[in-house]
Amino acid sequence: MELPEDSAEELYEQAPCGYLSTLPDGRITKINARLLGWLGYRREEVVGRLRFADLLTVGGKLYHETHFAPLLRMQGELGGVALDLVAADGTRLPVLVTSTVKTGQDGTPVLIRTTLFDARDRRAYERELLRARQDADRERDRAQRLAATLQRSLLPPSLTAPPGMQVAAHYQPESADRIGGDFYDLFPLAGGRWGFFLGDVCGKGAEAAVLTSLIRYTLRAAAVQDPHPEAVLSTLDVALQREYSGGPRFCTVVFGVLVPGEAGCGVALASGGHPPALLLRADGTLGVLHTPGGQLVGVLPKATFTSTTAHLAPGDTLLLYSDGLFEARTGGGRYGEEALHAFTAGLAPATASTLVEALTRLVTTFGDGLDDDVALLAIGVPPR
Repeated sequence: MELPEDSAEELYEQAPCGYLSTLPDGRITKINARLLGWLGYRREEVVGRLRFADLLTVGGKLYHETHFAPLLRMQGELGGVALDLVAADGTRLPVLVTSTVKTGQDGTPVLIRTTLFDARDRRAYERELLRARQDADRERDRAQRLAATLQRSLLPPSLTAPPGMQVAAHYQPESADRIGGDFYDLFPLAGGRWGFFLGDVCGKGAEAAVLTSLIRYTLRAAAVQDPHPEAVLSTLDVALQREYSGGPRFCTVVFGVLVPGEAGCGVALASGGHPPALLLRADGTLGVLHTPGGQLVGVLPKATFTSTTAHLAPGDTLLLYSDGLFEARTGGGRYGEEALHAFTAGLAPATASTLVEALTRLVTTFGDGLDDDVALLAIGVPPR
């Protein structure tokens, strides 16, 4: 098969890119037909009459004089520079420019050869990409605002401390884009008693939000009917199994009742598969309120829950927390409950606000190692 011939002159004139040659001062000495067609000029209007910079926009001329030309003189070659040409009718033509300097035998520049590629499709693609990125950013911001608003609706806007007591809480979501599953609350009951709880639901997102809402209102309603902690968790367990019989929807939770008195505050609490509460005493010791045998809520038929009691004397502080606190990743693996107990023991004695502030600072040190939400609730009796 005989291949079609292609003359050097035709290759230059009809190349898929623009070519032009200029003297060192920028005057155009040669230009191909392709570039002339893009710009809408006749050859005699350009060759020997215009400089390369004359084809540029005002901003392009400034960039050419202050950056492009000096770098080209120093390096002898410069490629991939985005500039805009101005056509004869005033329209702009985005191009990618590559220039090389031809030198004489004595090393002085005698000619500058420039290749220009039509960048209109690329510029349009970049604009579309930027627009898509801006749309994605706006959508992400909208989703984050929605998640934050819904998350706030699942937590009490503020906590009122029982008379003569102190309370502090903190919630740290694992991600601003997703609704977390941790929850807590503190509310008054009849007879001067107060109910409180902290827990963690299975899953994330909208389904977790629905489950969290059901749990919060069920716990509050159950505490009004029978405030005994084990009875409250049993009621919640029945409600979850009835509502989600078709699939696993469960939670871990600690529910307790406070009975403030003149000598401090009595505490009764029960746990459904949740990490044990910690008690920072006024003498600087740390107690762990274990409730062995407490099962996950909403999983097993006729689940059993166990309770324990404690007394908060002046200067004592009770801490409830979710497992995201000790399951955070650190350089040596998971942070762990032992490290958490050691850190907390080093804070004793501490008021509720001091304790939560210190743990909040600890959470910030985990950075990207935080794999789950963290909820904190501290209840204390002020020291005398």
